[in-house]
Amino acid sequence: MGNLGAPEIILVLVVILIFFGAKKIPELAQGLGKGLREFRKAARDIQEDVEKEVKQIDDNKEQKK
Repeated sequence: MGNLGAPEIILVLVVILIFFGAKKIPELAQGLGKGLREFRKAARDIQEDVEKEVKQIDDNKEQKK
């Protein structure tokens, strides 16, 4: 699994084209792009929150010494 060659990719694209139609594909791509941007932003926000908490824990340990 995961070994997709050119013929398989072309077949998948043709099936998508037939299933959704040429007019829907740009809308689907736009929605996918927005979803990816939101996911990346959420992941970045979570990472920042975790780093902030770790820094706060480290600062508290330094104060107790």
